[in-house]
Amino acid sequence: MHIDPREIAEIAAAQAAQPRLNLYAGIHKALRAFMADTLLALGRMDVHDDLERAQTCHQVLELLELCRSHLGHENRFVHTAMEARAPGTSARLGGEHEAHERDITRLAAGAMALLGAVDAGRGALAHALYTELAAFVGHNYEHMQAEETGHNAVLWAHYSDAELMDLHNALVASIPPQETMQVMRWMIPFLSPAERAAVLSDMRAHAPAPAFAAVMDVVRQHLTPAEWGKLERALG
Repeated sequence: MHIDPREIAEIAAAQAAQPRLNLYAGIHKALRAFMADTLLALGRMDVHDDLERAQTCHQVLELLELCRSHLGHENRFVHTAMEARAPGTSARLGGEHEAHERDITRLAAGAMALLGAVDAGRGALAHALYTELAAFVGHNYEHMQAEETGHNAVLWAHYSDAELMDLHNALVASIPPQETMQVMRWMIPFLSPAERAAVLSDMRAHAPAPAFAAVMDVVRQHLTPAEWGKLERALG
């Protein structure tokens, strides 16, 4: 991936001058955190500890399922919106989505093989899965950066923030509750304090009280006492 510092600086300056709604910001922070945590867990896993191996393999599978679902959401909502007003602009990264789907299927098969492997073959399977997941994570980090620069530029050029918020709300409404809870677990703790408060304030205003309480219970387990205190004060 070619990193153009000038392009990144121009986008940052434009955002500072006139902030625009960024559909990718929160969910990409969640995915980066989930990917990093899973890769590290796989790298340090004791393949001879059955419980640890099972927990780690299940985390890999959960990550892959969330990645697959995320691809579907972007294809259905974001890419469709881009093609409606700027035909052809989603094609290149849409092709990468197809490659990611194939990668996810292969990695899931590797995780299942490791989960059921006899003791003698676990080390080799674990190493193979780790290196393949590392490559997948690395490519996804580059892919998300390209979306946050190139795709946002298209969206901002052709849609108002009000239209983008409608798109965001339709996408979020399509996500089942279990997936929403998983996203919140990996997104909220890894947002900045201001972002964290903004997301949860909006959720408190629009979600049922039991759902908001459930998210807060999950989030609290993954915040430091100082972070939790800041959040409490921000939410009043």
